[in-house]
Amino acid sequence: MEAKNRKKGQPEIVQDERDAKYMENEGEEEVAENGGWKSYSFLSEEPVRKHLKNVYATVTITSICAAAGGFAHLYSSIIGAGLLTGIGSLVLMLMLLGTPQSPKNTPLRLAYLAGFGFLSGTNLGPLLQMAIIVEPTIIMEALLGTAIVFACFSLAALYSPRGKYLYLGGTLISILSTLFFLSLVNLFFSSRLLFQANLYIGLAVMCGFVVYDTQLIIEKKRLGNDDFIMHGMELFIDFMAIFKRILVILTDKEAQNKRNRRRN
Repeated sequence: MEAKNRKKGQPEIVQDERDAKYMENEGEEEVAENGGWKSYSFLSEEPVRKHLKNVYATVTITSICAAAGGFAHLYSSIIGAGLLTGIGSLVLMLMLLGTPQSPKNTPLRLAYLAGFGFLSGTNLGPLLQMAIIVEPTIIMEALLGTAIVFACFSLAALYSPRGKYLYLGGTLISILSTLFFLSLVNLFFSSRLLFQANLYIGLAVMCGFVVYDTQLIIEKKRLGNDDFIMHGMELFIDFMAIFKRILVILTDKEAQNKRNRRRN
């Protein structure tokens, strides 16, 4: 009878062992159960963890270059935001996209990315000037808020099940395209309501892109794509888009508050 029971239960035991072995070999998810909730971490995978360190280091360096570009516009007469800086940032991005990934090309591609970051910061110069006129502390508040938002949504992507947010790509692009079309329409109507909707929905969409791009970068790394420079550029673009929108929101609110105080 005992032998019979063992034979009966054998397939279930074998299946359990296979499942355990699969989880151990893949190392895809680190599952911790606490009160029925499960948390997943990509950081248990050494190659992914190293790749993300390189990516976030690249984002940090590029952001510093962008800050230098904004500073140059505000306090230097040598360079300022304009048509040439806009074209220059686009050209550098295309040159980065067109340069093959290889150890030999890494310094050159990093230089392209640093230049792209610098000119991107320079192009934000007029917006920074407007914020300083309204309230000089707004820039630091926007930067701190952007860093917090970016970190929170990055962690949400890192500690979510594998590929959970990859389906968002098509939806986010569709919404972004619609917002771009509405912003063109608003050039003729100058509707404040449409402007506000575009601003806040755009901020939500860019936060969604942080989650989507982070999980997409992880999947690309798993498939053998270790181009941390390109991945860093993708997240840097998300970071700058969030910063710009938060800066506009804070500047607009402060300007309104000042107008209300004058009336009273």
